[in-house]
Amino acid sequence: MTKTSDRKREEERYSRRLGRHLDELKWLYMELYDSQEHWEELLAAMKQFAMQRKSSLKKLDETREQDPGWYRSSGMLGMMLYVDQFAGTLKGVQEKLDYIRRCRVNYLHLMPLLESPKGRSDGGYAVADFRKVQENLGTMEDLERLAAACHRRGISLCLDFVMNHTSEDHAWARRARQGEKEYQDRYFFFDSREEPDEYEKTVPQVFPATAPGNFTYLPERDQYVMTTFYPYQWDLNYRNPVVFNEMMYNFLFLANQGIDVLRIDAVPYIWKERGTNCRNLPQVHTIVRMMRMIGEIVCPGILLLGEVVMEPDKVAPYFGTVEKPECHMLYNVTTMATTWHTAAVRDVRLLKRQMEILSGLPSEYTFLNYLRCHDDIGWGLDYDLLERWGYRQVPHKKYLNDYFTGKWEGSVSRGELYNEDLVTGDARFCGTTASMCGVEKAGFEGDAEGMKAALKRDEMLHAFMLFLSGIPVLYSGDEIGQVNDYTYKDDPDKAPDSRYIHRGAFHWELTRKIGEPGTVQQVIFSALSRLEQARAEEPAFDAGAAFRALETGDDGVLGLERQLGKQQIRGFFNFSGEDKRIFLEPGTRWANLLTGEELEGENLLDNHGFYWLKLLQRGEKQ
Repeated sequence: MTKTSDRKREEERYSRRLGRHLDELKWLYMELYDSQEHWEELLAAMKQFAMQRKSSLKKLDETREQDPGWYRSSGMLGMMLYVDQFAGTLKGVQEKLDYIRRCRVNYLHLMPLLESPKGRSDGGYAVADFRKVQENLGTMEDLERLAAACHRRGISLCLDFVMNHTSEDHAWARRARQGEKEYQDRYFFFDSREEPDEYEKTVPQVFPATAPGNFTYLPERDQYVMTTFYPYQWDLNYRNPVVFNEMMYNFLFLANQGIDVLRIDAVPYIWKERGTNCRNLPQVHTIVRMMRMIGEIVCPGILLLGEVVMEPDKVAPYFGTVEKPECHMLYNVTTMATTWHTAAVRDVRLLKRQMEILSGLPSEYTFLNYLRCHDDIGWGLDYDLLERWGYRQVPHKKYLNDYFTGKWEGSVSRGELYNEDLVTGDARFCGTTASMCGVEKAGFEGDAEGMKAALKRDEMLHAFMLFLSGIPVLYSGDEIGQVNDYTYKDDPDKAPDSRYIHRGAFHWELTRKIGEPGTVQQVIFSALSRLEQARAEEPAFDAGAAFRALETGDDGVLGLERQLGKQQIRGFFNFSGEDKRIFLEPGTRWANLLTGEELEGENLLDNHGFYWLKLLQRGEKQ
């Protein structure tokens, strides 16, 4: 086939994709911006990016179009990591892909790696150049080569896309600071405090203790600029079509480097309107819907992952609808926080209620599930419900923070507070999974029994996370039980931010202990491997399987069930801190997915133990 006919076939394929979405995309765009000029510019650029897409990526697009649920299978397993802490550079990560595959990982999330100013980056979330990699990590070519190497091994690559703001060092921000009106219009600039003060009446503060207010004064200009997060992160003005278009070009540029998943950072914040709280406004959903369609037209193999750290009723709308979808995936933030609450109070009622809410959502919705990530843990729990059970919000948050920092008598957890407000007493928590489970304390004290209990708790929590519907994601280091890294306090750039306690360097020397029986590394790694293999082999773990919470009759034991066709799997998780018993329906017979042991009737579920059971024989009422 000639190059001319290849080009013609590609253009025909592109036209078909465009045709499916053109009317809706144009209607939404013109409703938001009413600019034919900018619309035509966007259309021309989209086609250019589509034609520039490499043949290998086009083939991947075609394969994924034929199997749109490719990312929802039971075999999906994610891992998130910092390039510098894990392997130094992007080339270093590529050299470590054998280890990543050894971990059974096929979805790799690289934490922010685009150009950002040292000491004023919020961990890389203040981007100065969306098309340049931080020099210490490598080059854009290195990223492209890593993506290609991942694809050859069946690994999908995820990258953060920071849409809400840029760094104050971004080229637009520098020109805006020089007084160029065109670039000031890409942000929110004000000549006096009058309008910012109007915003402040209704817009909550994200970091009231460390970055109070939503605006920063620029003395050299005698002007104010909107900065929702930190003073060096300038909010973009998506009322301006130039901003939307240019950010979509950055999105498509990254997609053409081979990125498979774009994590949209802080997505609820991207539209600002005076007189509102500037959160979750309807225009945000319009923008995400347009972004979804642009991706399906230009690079249909790409997934959108939304970071929506909100209460559950604010999260689900970012999936859009089945007919008009927005994000492909969202983080299951509330379940993560509720899991640790449950570990601390040994009462599963709130977690069970969370499972009931999730089971009521459409099966097309895909969540990313995790125990720990790069960020702190905020205790955004359902306090209306908790207060009915006697948990009052302020003292309960204090209890959780005291428990996980090890101040509460009997606690085995270790960690530090983040963004503590000394006036209100509110704070968030930082620490690794292993340290929160007691590995750090037991190791420091040489407590063999304490270590055994800590490892059991760690395995049970991972078993629960892996049982959930969606994609399980490990935080790099959790697979070998890495504990808190307190050396961040020796680095002036990191010392003020306690989140670096769980962002420490990956200890490669510990991986040599994976094969040494009885070591922390061997116990955790092998336990995770057994769980991951069992999960991958059972279709009932696919994201589309039916999922529901079970009534166990015990507030210390959580029961869950997954069903796909005639396949039925149950999980029982003992959070109580003492031995319990579970009861299986008369006449039913079950197999332990991890041991092969057959169970029926009444069974012991020991302290921090769990079962994954597969139905072998149905009872009369099944």
